[in-house]
Amino acid sequence: MLGPILISIGTFFEEVSDSIGKDKVKHHLESPYTMAFLSLFWAAIIFTLISVFKADGFVFKLASLPTFLLRAFLEVGQMYVSIMAIVKADRSTFSFVRTITIPLLLIVDLILGYQIGFMPTVGIGVIIVTLGVLFFNHGIKKTGLGFVLFSAINAVITISLFKYDITHFNSVAAEQLLINAILLTVFLLLAIFKAKENPLVFLEKPIFLLQSAAIGIGGVIESFGYNYGAASIMTAAKRSSAIFWSLLAGKVYFKEKHIIFKFAIFILLLGGFILLALN
Repeated sequence: MLGPILISIGTFFEEVSDSIGKDKVKHHLESPYTMAFLSLFWAAIIFTLISVFKADGFVFKLASLPTFLLRAFLEVGQMYVSIMAIVKADRSTFSFVRTITIPLLLIVDLILGYQIGFMPTVGIGVIIVTLGVLFFNHGIKKTGLGFVLFSAINAVITISLFKYDITHFNSVAAEQLLINAILLTVFLLLAIFKAKENPLVFLEKPIFLLQSAAIGIGGVIESFGYNYGAASIMTAAKRSSAIFWSLLAGKVYFKEKHIIFKFAIFILLLGGFILLALN
């Protein structure tokens, strides 16, 4: 029980960060590039500390360069599109649609020869049908939907490349630290030269420090949560709790409509996640 609780707390902090960022970009108080930089800042520090202080924390093999460089290129686009999806789409729509990443990843695993049981297969069907109902319902705003769909589908590729690299070549800390370093550099330069902002100055302001720290804290708490249960169950907990918090943020903070319909969709997706966890 402790694992799902920690996962839920972690996703709450991530929702706080995303909601602040969405609001500040919407009101032109920060650019999407600065929002991306702030969301990456603390994760980079954490992976640096792990690489320095953990024995064999930093392992990077040159043989991984083809897949690593491909992932780095795709991650830059993924970060930009994800930020635009957060800014333009309703919070609930964003969390709902990006869950399509899970069944797509399972389908990729199936193609690669992994065994998937009957119940997870049913879970995939439930999620896909539910997302179909959501997509064709006129009560759901479609603004920013293209960004959300791209980020959800592209995530299948980036996650698969990440899994491949850490399975065959690199340590998690090395892979993530170098990817974060590339992303931080790209979005720092974009913020400075395109948006005329210095993201580091934003860290001196309490609301932006909270925005940046919240997503870092959330990620750390989630990582501890995965120690208390199977990865499939923790992933189901992550996706379902993320949707729950986004529904609350959408209703209370952004005044989104059709909340009863959205909670009904949430219950159906939760059922699909539980079935996926039964593999």
